[in-house]
Amino acid sequence: MGRLISFEGGDGAGKSTQIALLATWLREQGREVVQTREPGGTPEGEAVRNLLVSGAKHWDGVAEALLVTAARRHHWRQVIEPAMKAGRFVLCDRFSDSTRAYQGAGRGVPRQVLDQLLELATGGVLPDLTIILDIDPQLGLRRAARRQDSENRFEREAIEFHQRLRDEFLSIAAAEPVRCVVIDASLGIDAIAEQIRSVVKERLL
Repeated sequence: MGRLISFEGGDGAGKSTQIALLATWLREQGREVVQTREPGGTPEGEAVRNLLVSGAKHWDGVAEALLVTAARRHHWRQVIEPAMKAGRFVLCDRFSDSTRAYQGAGRGVPRQVLDQLLELATGGVLPDLTIILDIDPQLGLRRAARRQDSENRFEREAIEFHQRLRDEFLSIAAAEPVRCVVIDASLGIDAIAEQIRSVVKERLL
């Protein structure tokens, strides 16, 4: 059976960069790796992603959670579950903890509702390891603004929204230390990558 590693954190935390570096390292160790993201990972999921992260604020928290769950269900069945059954490492840019942060802490959707939606999408399966790249929201948003892309619907929220996200990610990590590891995302890229490799080697290899 393969392993699922999720990368979480606020906007601008550097998840994509670290996923690419870890994927390269794991392949050097002889592991088969699948890199993916949520929402997304399939053509249908990418279409949902475009609805959620681009454009105007059309959706409330419940609508967002339902859209994310539909995309996650398809992603789980089409990409993640088959890859894990084939013994591959799946590196996912965001997973269920982002739903708890963005739609839960950020939008106010009750935790029990989000838990029920996760049960529907994946049978309640959580990642084997979650790397939380922790960053001050103001620094993260400055970094994210440099990307100059259209995926900025959440980035345009007030700073208080982003602080709630950070607090929730840290709360999740504190409650689930066996699964979650918090890494300071203000460090240099190489220093962060080394910490991630160390954790993966200790816990999953």
